[in-house]
Amino acid sequence: MREISAQLQAGEYRAAHDRLGPIVASYPEFAEAQRLLAGAKLVLGDPAGAEALLRHAIEVNPAWTPTLTMLGELLLSSGRTAEAEAVLQRALAAGTPDPRAAMVLARRYNVSGRPAQALAVAAPFCAQGRMDAQLATQHVNALIALGRQTEAVDHYRRIAAAAPADPAAAQALAIALNAAGEHAQAGQIARRALLHGHKTAAISHALAQSLMAEGDCAGAEAALRDCLRLEPRLIEAHNNLAQLVWVRSGDLAQATQQLDRALELFPDDDALWAAKAAILQGAGDARAAYACLAPRAQRAQAPPSLIVRAGLAALEFDPATARSLAERALQTMPDDASARSLLAAAELGVGDARCALSHCEALLSRAPNNQYLIALQTTAMRLLGDERYAQLCDYRKLVLPLPIEAPEPWADVATFLRDLKKSLDRLHDPEGHALLFQSLRHGTETTRDLTRSADQPIQALFKAFAAPINQYLEHIGRGTDPLRRRNSGRWRFNGSWSVRLRNRGFHMSHVHPRGWISSAFYIELPDIMAEARTNEGVLDFGRPSIITTPALESEYAVRPAVGMLVLFPSYFWHGTVPFASAQPRLTVAFDAVPLQ
Repeated sequence: MREISAQLQAGEYRAAHDRLGPIVASYPEFAEAQRLLAGAKLVLGDPAGAEALLRHAIEVNPAWTPTLTMLGELLLSSGRTAEAEAVLQRALAAGTPDPRAAMVLARRYNVSGRPAQALAVAAPFCAQGRMDAQLATQHVNALIALGRQTEAVDHYRRIAAAAPADPAAAQALAIALNAAGEHAQAGQIARRALLHGHKTAAISHALAQSLMAEGDCAGAEAALRDCLRLEPRLIEAHNNLAQLVWVRSGDLAQATQQLDRALELFPDDDALWAAKAAILQGAGDARAAYACLAPRAQRAQAPPSLIVRAGLAALEFDPATARSLAERALQTMPDDASARSLLAAAELGVGDARCALSHCEALLSRAPNNQYLIALQTTAMRLLGDERYAQLCDYRKLVLPLPIEAPEPWADVATFLRDLKKSLDRLHDPEGHALLFQSLRHGTETTRDLTRSADQPIQALFKAFAAPINQYLEHIGRGTDPLRRRNSGRWRFNGSWSVRLRNRGFHMSHVHPRGWISSAFYIELPDIMAEARTNEGVLDFGRPSIITTPALESEYAVRPAVGMLVLFPSYFWHGTVPFASAQPRLTVAFDAVPLQ
């Protein structure tokens, strides 16, 4: 069994599977052997066989919680979420609760927007430091979602102080600091742990995240490669590395090289294939992303999550195929929001707006503030001629350009913008490529949250935004629609970034799913944009990013001006018309959300 465990850790699943079979046949009461064989079957594409083994193992030894946890994970991956949650709760209620069950269930609660439940599951394990990096991450994510960032950091500072030699405590503190935006301190903690010989994938990844946030791309890339040498199947690290290499090189082959090596070692790992497809699509090649997944998605036992990922790629060029994949995924997991959201978007693509609207309304009953779902809903209303569309997308009323006042100590806006431009220019790589998974083309985008910047002009900018945001909230007033019903007059920033577009640069139409109020602030514009006879570089509203039948065009535009802040609902489709000029277009954008 020790030899087989080593084979499984090395990715030799077929060899381990073939050796476990006779052991299980000879020792039918050996629950752990059945669990390991089930794990091998899962990786080799036999979830039905794995489930049968796990259920038998639970009958043999119902107190062995790792078996319950694995069954819970299998049920989650197949879309049987209610049953999965019940099984995972059983694993936690046992005499010896399984920490992995806590991590899986907390992650499920966090992903489905239930941070309070995630916290209740994770906190007992994390209270005394009895957790690994993944469980600590879910604990921290729950606290952050509940607005308790300071509590997360303070808790793990105490844990780390009580156990200075414990790598798990250091990992947890670095994770908490990164999540709270204290990246420099997170990097110090991670480096100290590495210097003391605690070379784990989690520590290396925490260091990489801090370095990325601090703008040290070379250091972050090195840390990510260290991380993936230790854990070659860590999806988030692969995504981060691909992002860094792509921004540096603009070469997809280079960006996915490390991922391709992992796929050589683990050719049956659906999560790795899905990650590669997401990267291909994030770089703008949806057809390649679909081709990457199509053979695996066609398998009878393909995981529903993989089918949805293939459907998201198909949505960009073949909504009929996307609809078919979404329907297939929903057969297995009828309550899955991602599959139903894909189906709603695909229905708009094939021309069934009424069906799309019903799916959107069902989804919004569970996630009423999801801005992407509101965008799909309003698009369906527009196609149907529904009078509610004009109220929800009243561009003249809800898109508001406002000037800012010069913040102290600057005497005027022009001088302030000159200094702000210098600060932002230092954050943009003039030779860099656009980020993966973003809407911009032919330009660069900053990666750190600008609201946390210590740079004086950048700090002053966000203070200058407060008055226009308050004016916007007074302007829109209160009501029952998705925008106004959240207007208590209190708000906070929820992320900010800067974009510099080059010649032929533009933003594809998009929305901000986790926002409420979105923005564009203009610092430097090409001279050509001052000419009223052309719409080059203007901010465009109303054109969906997805295919619709019939096709929908933009309905409203704002001509930017230097020093102008444009505020609008986050569910508005918006983009930028391409412009031809050697002069750059420099902006800052942010999302604001209600302050709870």
